[in-house]
Amino acid sequence: MGNRIDLEGCTAVVTGGAQGFGRAITERFAASGARVAIWDRDMALAERTAAELGERVTAIVCDVTDPAKVAKARDATVSRLGRIDILVNNAGIAGTNAKTWETDVEEWRKVMRINLDGPFICSRAVAPLMVKRGGGSILTMTYLGSQRVFTNYNVMGVAKAALESTVRYLAADLGPQNIRVNALSAGPIKTLAAAGISGFSSILQVYRERAPLRRNVDLAEVADAALFLLSPASRAVTGEIVMADAGFHVSGGA
Repeated sequence: MGNRIDLEGCTAVVTGGAQGFGRAITERFAASGARVAIWDRDMALAERTAAELGERVTAIVCDVTDPAKVAKARDATVSRLGRIDILVNNAGIAGTNAKTWETDVEEWRKVMRINLDGPFICSRAVAPLMVKRGGGSILTMTYLGSQRVFTNYNVMGVAKAALESTVRYLAADLGPQNIRVNALSAGPIKTLAAAGISGFSSILQVYRERAPLRRNVDLAEVADAALFLLSPASRAVTGEIVMADAGFHVSGGA
């Protein structure tokens, strides 16, 4: 980026921050001066990532679907790092490749619990701390499958659509307390979650052919977009679904 965004003195929480988008964002934040708490169910993986990324990163066990465990992770973060200024809701899973209407009810609930309930539970737990400090910023990861039908994305698209609506309502609710809430819709990248989507390589090819920039995005670009949205540089931006997809969303078809 042209001008370095400085997060010195800020503390960020990144759910699912041990790999994929979450790890890239964690690394970018730490490089920008923030202290970062990775919240993850896989403590071994989270601790390994924290060790690799340096002393600014700490690992805290958390199940984002359990309000009691989220509260415990929040309190542990404050105990270790003193505050929470930023929350990145990144933890998620891919559903099965079953068509939406054929999705097993338990699978439906699992996808909603992690991808929709999790960000709400974490935001609800952390927002009061931000209110006490005079403000903060929350970012949730999403995808264009919330607005268009992508083959094999299925119930994930339903979850992301509801998630984006939640972002708008939270932005309206929390704006008077100087808390900004946005979502970042990244282009497809081969992450662990994406590995569960059948035909993912063909999606990447379609993006390369149709995106105005004629290429896919990479993790560093997504992390830079997240850094902007969570920094004072975007202090007038809230309630937005910001696209970081090489412009694919403006193209004529999926």
